[in-house]
Amino acid sequence: MKPRSYHLAHFRFYEELNDFLPADRKKVLFPWAFQGNPSVKSAIEAIGVPHVEVDLILINSQPVDFSHKIRNGDSISVYPVFESFDLASVSHLRQKPLRDLKFIADAHLGKLTKYMRLCGLDTSFMTHQHDHEIINLALQEKRVILTRDREMLKNGKVTHGYWVRSEIPREQIKEVISRFDLTNCLLPYSRCLVCNNAIVEVAKESILSQLLPETIKCFNEYWKCVNCGRIYWKGSHWERMRGMVEESQVTNHQ
Repeated sequence: MKPRSYHLAHFRFYEELNDFLPADRKKVLFPWAFQGNPSVKSAIEAIGVPHVEVDLILINSQPVDFSHKIRNGDSISVYPVFESFDLASVSHLRQKPLRDLKFIADAHLGKLTKYMRLCGLDTSFMTHQHDHEIINLALQEKRVILTRDREMLKNGKVTHGYWVRSEIPREQIKEVISRFDLTNCLLPYSRCLVCNNAIVEVAKESILSQLLPETIKCFNEYWKCVNCGRIYWKGSHWERMRGMVEESQVTNHQ
């Protein structure tokens, strides 16, 4: 039986896409052997990069879409989402950005979710749901998926998603703010940390029965969640959180 022959293409990944690659493939042109006629999308994900992280593919210096079939000898450059370059004349692969950015975080990002809500960013949190449930809800509510599971982002149904690189929550929030250019979109202390709904200012007299005597004595300004009724005031926890938000804003202005 005649053995099947292999073809060879060469890939080069740019910027943060290298986060998904082993050391010997980072920021260099490397060969990739294949059989048959795979699409460039399947090749990129076989190499380890989720398609939602990619915004531009050039094959032999020409822009192509995900369905383009790779040929023997192709030279392939793969780029992430660009924030500051004018690429109006080339073929972007991702759908148009969501008009109002909303997020959905998986079970590994509970602390990040709290920080997101603290910054006023609409963020759903999925604790026990399977990947397909998270993906379906993201599509239904037009949310960007945030996850530490890169395999979820390889699902063909996913249109908007991001693999959070850092494992440290305080670094994760800075990373997300920077990645989605959210510095000017933050509305700190406008969302409930528990249920993600809006919080509104309420008169102290209307909630006295829900407060401890020491709290009544020390604070005069209060906010209440319109959904779950949780009450907030500017205590020491608030001050710590404010420092974190300000730190994130300063970091992403630099």
